[in-house]
Amino acid sequence: MDDLRRPWSMAFISDNEALLAEKDGELLKVNLQTKERQIIQGFPSDLADSLLIDLSKYPKGTYPNDSDGMKLKYNAGIFEVLIDPEFKLNNKVYISYVSEKDKKYATKVISAILNGNKLTNIETILLAVPYTDGLFHFGGGMIIGDDGKLYVTVGERLFGDSLQPSLPIAQDVKRGHGKIYRLNLDGTIPSDNPDFGSDAPSGLFATGIRAAQGLTKDPRNGQIWFSEHGTKQGDELNILKRGANYGWPIKSTGGYRGGYEPPKLEGDYTDPKWSWFKTIAPTGLTFYNGEDFPSWKNNLIIPGLSRGNFWRIELEGEAIKSVEELFIDDRHRTRKAVQSPTGKLYILTDENDGKIIQIVNEAK
Repeated sequence: MDDLRRPWSMAFISDNEALLAEKDGELLKVNLQTKERQIIQGFPSDLADSLLIDLSKYPKGTYPNDSDGMKLKYNAGIFEVLIDPEFKLNNKVYISYVSEKDKKYATKVISAILNGNKLTNIETILLAVPYTDGLFHFGGGMIIGDDGKLYVTVGERLFGDSLQPSLPIAQDVKRGHGKIYRLNLDGTIPSDNPDFGSDAPSGLFATGIRAAQGLTKDPRNGQIWFSEHGTKQGDELNILKRGANYGWPIKSTGGYRGGYEPPKLEGDYTDPKWSWFKTIAPTGLTFYNGEDFPSWKNNLIIPGLSRGNFWRIELEGEAIKSVEELFIDDRHRTRKAVQSPTGKLYILTDENDGKIIQIVNEAK
């Protein structure tokens, strides 16, 4: 299926029907057999799409420059869509997106009932305040764990490393950006969440995050893995641990922009399980458990935005045993890898003419 506006995520209702979030477009219901698509009505009016921003209207240093120094396309819009574990009974969905208020922006998560092709009974699950300038590094990755809790990534919302305050945002537990949250499905806070202190935003589960988007579960043990964007290289693969601090920007496997030097802060920082020697911009990863590629069973499939990277990682427990880059002769800017209920593997391409591409084993 093509002619999509930068598809970001897809949640299967059945093996052939899915909800699809277009970052620059709509929430859609799509049929992968007939190629039919229907717009889901009733999306909240505070949605901020990716826009062309006239930099001359903003204070110097607020936005980064592109090649002509005037306009950039930014990362806003609709991000993750999930269906409730009891969707067949309750028609409940969860959606992350960029909320706009007074020309400032925040990561927001809502729940809603899908009534036909319309969202109803909309409730706010998470609003990562404060609203700030800049249409980038929102995070927006979500997954429902085996514990029935909703995990949400929220980026630190800075583009330039040199814009960090003296206590970096992702290290400041009083600030809601640069963190991973754990919530009950109704938006309340689990009683067994880690305690970051009375001044911390409700729901914090892990800190030290720059710009994580992809979350996935190991089907063998329910362990949650996530991808993380670095600045200059520094892209990482991590396991989510309760109360962990992933170190940004105090520790990074890459470099920093603009001559930034992070402060020296003592702490117990969690190292990544893998990092890349080049920028791949890893996004929506998945554990493969289909039948088309038997040798890929329980491997991590990790797409990347940079030059259309696409990776397969073999694990032994938590250890990385092998790393292979795939499809190097046919690159797409890939946003997410996702599987149907029967294990069919699809990728979503983050392009103006975005596509849903099924990966098939022609030799089988």
